[in-house]
Amino acid sequence: MTHHRITARVALLDLEGTLYAGGDPIPGAAEAVAALRASGVKIRFLTNVESQTAFDISRELAAIGLDVPADELFTPLTAARTLFSSLDQVVVFPLVSAEVRASLGDFAEGGRPTHVLVGDCRKILSYEILDTAFRAVRDGAELLALQRGRYFLRQDGEHIDTGAIVAALEYTTGIQARVLGKPSGDFFELAARTAGVMPGDCVVVGDDGTTDIEGGRAVGAATVQVRTGKYERQRAEGVRTRADVAIDSIADLPAALGI
Repeated sequence: MTHHRITARVALLDLEGTLYAGGDPIPGAAEAVAALRASGVKIRFLTNVESQTAFDISRELAAIGLDVPADELFTPLTAARTLFSSLDQVVVFPLVSAEVRASLGDFAEGGRPTHVLVGDCRKILSYEILDTAFRAVRDGAELLALQRGRYFLRQDGEHIDTGAIVAALEYTTGIQARVLGKPSGDFFELAARTAGVMPGDCVVVGDDGTTDIEGGRAVGAATVQVRTGKYERQRAEGVRTRADVAIDSIADLPAALGI
């Protein structure tokens, strides 16, 4: 473990690969989170999952022994709602699952769209819906992407991810999407805002050097790299991170923060 200490009012903690891996908590994860809370450090749990609501994610994590309250979870969908709440006269055309659409509430009701929001839409996607989104962007709506992954893995193999739909709309409209998920600076800035601080008051902790660490650095947050999750694979691929502190696992985080 690197013994350099840093301070922060808010810890922005990645989930998969940092707090849990392979469906099980990282040893010491629950204790580390409890220590942060006891010390007065606020927590936001960060994930790029945009196919589920915060409530559903929280319930799944509770089942494996991790106390991650829905109101402390920050997802691309949370980022979208936080952004919409700061704007006037928002009308969203959502390319998302029915469950996620329901969580958008009044933002996705009626009128000429001011924003087109693209997320996991595999269950509702059709040419007609894609065409409607295309026309809305051509008519001036802002194109927003919850994330832009190329593909993801499940037990049955590889699947096309949200980024493919985002790329199709970018190509046809000639408009670049604003991305709300990691590693977008918007994601980390909005997460900090929900905790009542600026990004410079935060520490971002994660296993992914290309999203967690670089995203945190880009907005001026302190960064802690954990050597779990994607760390070894990324090292083998030549990814070299520039985190302020590197630790073996989340269990070492309280010591790295001087707790």
